[in-house]
Amino acid sequence: MSKLKLRISMSLDGFVAGPEQSVANPLGIGGMKLHEWVFPLKAWREPHGMEGGEVNESSKVVEESLQNIGATIMGRNMFGGHPGPWDAKQPWMGWWGDTPPFHHPVFVLTHHAREPLVMKGGTTFNFVTHGIAGALAQARKAAGGKDIALAGGAKACQQYLVAGLVDEMQISLAPVLLGRGERLFDRVDDLHGLELVRTIAAPKVVHLKFIRA
Repeated sequence: MSKLKLRISMSLDGFVAGPEQSVANPLGIGGMKLHEWVFPLKAWREPHGMEGGEVNESSKVVEESLQNIGATIMGRNMFGGHPGPWDAKQPWMGWWGDTPPFHHPVFVLTHHAREPLVMKGGTTFNFVTHGIAGALAQARKAAGGKDIALAGGAKACQQYLVAGLVDEMQISLAPVLLGRGERLFDRVDDLHGLELVRTIAAPKVVHLKFIRA
């Protein structure tokens, strides 16, 4: 059985996005600081079509997060665009340009139906309106035995954590205090057997890996 793997950056006070998220500022005020550790890395830049980059203790973590992934699940907010029904005249195409970095099927949790969005580089966004279990079943079928990445945002991750469906969790803890925003563990009161198995200290981040016992 393929595993559902949550990968997310979080502030010291538990936020995975800052306040006042918008189309212009999808991570909210201060939210970009959570990811400053990853942007310079060669392991992050290559999937985004960029050359060069640094190699440090975080490189192994990023490379590992990309291995054996056959599909991704994300919430509507992470895919982006205005809330509510999709704009038929100017449909939102996502934050990642013509060639998103996923290169496999992506399943977007939403309340509003939409036809699949086929992008360059092998990424197809599929819009799922029948809940987290349905999205996971579709992702497993599409992944063909490979693992599934749970990309965020906070509400999508919370639903899978509450349901006990997350098999592995990698929290990249950034030395940042946001004060407000979206917390990862709101409404989560049980990790359903997820136990800390590894800690890696790296520049601007500490990586905490949890696996279901």
